[in-house]
Amino acid sequence: MFFDEEKFSRLREEMVKTQIIARGIKDKKVIEALKKVPRHCFVESESYESAYGDYPLSIGLSQTISQPYIVALMTELLEIKNSDRILEIGTGSGYQTAILAEIASEVFTVEFIDTLSKKSETVLRKMGYKNINFKIGDGYEGWPEFSPFSKIIVTAAPENVPGKLKEQLADNGKMVIPVGVNVFNQCLVKLTRLKERFISEEICGVSFVPMVKK
Repeated sequence: MFFDEEKFSRLREEMVKTQIIARGIKDKKVIEALKKVPRHCFVESESYESAYGDYPLSIGLSQTISQPYIVALMTELLEIKNSDRILEIGTGSGYQTAILAEIASEVFTVEFIDTLSKKSETVLRKMGYKNINFKIGDGYEGWPEFSPFSKIIVTAAPENVPGKLKEQLADNGKMVIPVGVNVFNQCLVKLTRLKERFISEEICGVSFVPMVKK
């Protein structure tokens, strides 16, 4: 189905108004990023009509693009500064990656499934993003060569917060991660590092695909 860009723009505005702002998202940088990034570019053409709906969508390979509100919430919880270097675990469709890249200085994104990583990189490069670095690998290992990261976001759910990701978080850095292998009993957690201490805050219940390892 074909939609012109003007209609997509109206759909984005409506999405942000009814799904994002109405639910309490206040960070102006997050709001502007969601208004700008064309979500329909990250789904298959048969899902264009549903791209701005209030729900996650399948992107194949048993993976999903998260509900717009969850993308906004996780991004806001990171409290991103323009100078931040962010580690993203789970590139997926690349939509969350684009939102991060609109705000942060640099994004390092790791994806376990090589075909997803390559597809997302192609889409994001075509859109002109130059501040995103891609890696195909085990998300539990993070990307130690470029650590520490001021912010870390994980878009798949491990049973517990991986130790190596905690090690790669900078002092005063923040991590947002869903925890729990049962998709019906997961919790979104925000971690703040204070030297060797980690302050944990439970945010809300969520449902993410399990985080896999080699």
